[in-house]
Amino acid sequence: MEKILVSLEFTPNPNTLKYLINRSFLSQGAANFRNRNEAEQKSPLAVKLFSIPGIEGVMVGRNFVTVTKAEDGDWDEVHQKCSAIIETHLTDGLPVLTDAALKELNETPKNAGSGSDRIVTRIREILDQEIRPAVAMDGGDIVFESYKDGIVYLHLQGACAGCPGATMTLKMGVENRLREAIPEVKEVVSV
Repeated sequence: MEKILVSLEFTPNPNTLKYLINRSFLSQGAANFRNRNEAEQKSPLAVKLFSIPGIEGVMVGRNFVTVTKAEDGDWDEVHQKCSAIIETHLTDGLPVLTDAALKELNETPKNAGSGSDRIVTRIREILDQEIRPAVAMDGGDIVFESYKDGIVYLHLQGACAGCPGATMTLKMGVENRLREAIPEVKEVVSV
């Protein structure tokens, strides 16, 4: 097996770093953790990263891990420790996510909210095929929550959560694309 390579990428969010890794963890989606308790039964790697002072979010994507620090976190300390933890964890052959977490991510999502199944299916298709891959390049993720009365409710995760450009991405990018493809969509809202 080839050596684990971890490379740092900056994201549009000044409080989030993206660690690109030459391994694939997921075939789809992302696992987002806002604290150690959320990670406890799902991601041994995220639990280790939360042990670093100043970490307030970890997201595992297809071949990357994003780490979000609190305002009082020290980037030099956070970066050095994150990089070392990720590389050691993967070199030791330890799992990034538990089997239960992987199974949960791979389950077919349930339709949320009222609204037509056809509209929800089309929203999910556009998000999964066009928007999420683009957002993942910046270390983030956008997850469908529900659709009701012409409004699409989405969760912003990873580098997208708290990013200064998130509102513009949501309104100018996601909302415009969904409205163009699905006339019933009136607005996109972050929850």
